Amino acid sequence: MSDALLHALAEALADVVTSIDTCDDDVLDPDTAVKWLETTAYLLDRLPPADRRELAGLFREVAARHPEGAWRDDLLKVPEGFGLDDDQHELYCDGVEDLVRRFVEAVRDVDPATPVPTCPGWTFADLVKHHGTTHRWMEHLVRTRAAERVWSRDIPLDLPDHPAAYPEWLARSAEATLRTLRKVDPETPMWSHGAEQRVAFFPRRLLFEAQIHLADAELALGREPGIPAGTAADGIDEFLENLPHLGRIAEPVTRLPDGSLHLSATDTGGGWTITFGSAGYAWTRCGPAADAAAVCVQAPVADLLLLTYGRMRPDDVRFAVAGDRALLDAWVAATAL
Repeated sequence: MSDALLHALAEALADVVTSIDTCDDDVLDPDTAVKWLETTAYLLDRLPPADRRELAGLFREVAARHPEGAWRDDLLKVPEGFGLDDDQHELYCDGVEDLVRRFVEAVRDVDPATPVPTCPGWTFADLVKHHGTTHRWMEHLVRTRAAERVWSRDIPLDLPDHPAAYPEWLARSAEATLRTLRKVDPETPMWSHGAEQRVAFFPRRLLFEAQIHLADAELALGREPGIPAGTAADGIDEFLENLPHLGRIAEPVTRLPDGSLHLSATDTGGGWTITFGSAGYAWTRCGPAADAAAVCVQAPVADLLLLTYGRMRPDDVRFAVAGDRALLDAWVAATAL
């Protein structure tokens, strides 16, 4: 992309965003404006840190070309409004820290033998051990800048003798992981078990590891998981991005009949279309409408995330399903974690 095109696109985006943000309510419905800006914010959040910083600089250059006044002041707010100067790596680390703290608080006083219905055959002891093992494994991978797969079974766990001590062991394991992650440049190349072969892969992966397992614990305790819409949308993206690298579900997906699935978020207006079959697996982010999809599922985005991870079933009353239900069931069975 030429510099001229890059600058032109940045100026066009800054002007459109500022126009939406400053538009009177009687000209543009506020709910529509919020959905448009949330979608843009989400897409910009997915940019690498270096690109986010460059875009923030381009927006400021756009503002500098305008005379002093209200319009220039509003343009200068665009980078801050989208958090382009924020450190995305650190934000993920902060998110992991908060979710692990909440997870430990939720499970600390629960009988370790209590079943976890969303993880058939698991108890709370199994859930906490799995979560802590993941932290131990990923900390080792990042600290050693692993160039190839290292199995979690080969990592020292220092697991306590009694399951009642697992929550505090998990807390210590997460502290060690976050110390390591915060010391390392997220752009550092290394092996990962996902699409992104950089350190940046790991805090994002751990965020959804923590979010989903917190939901497991909360559902087992009869509580409603509270998952922010932005986090849920990013979680669906992260799952779909990494699916081809997850052997236990990537291979079953290749055996699915030709079909397409659309997930439509009723609260944010966002959506995902997934295609699979003889032409291969692919996905794209799109709007709420998906007339061409063989089956469409509508629900709030947090529920769509839990459906994606198999923590909720399509026959739950929260989901409105239209189209080929058998195809949806086949997809859910193939992608079960």
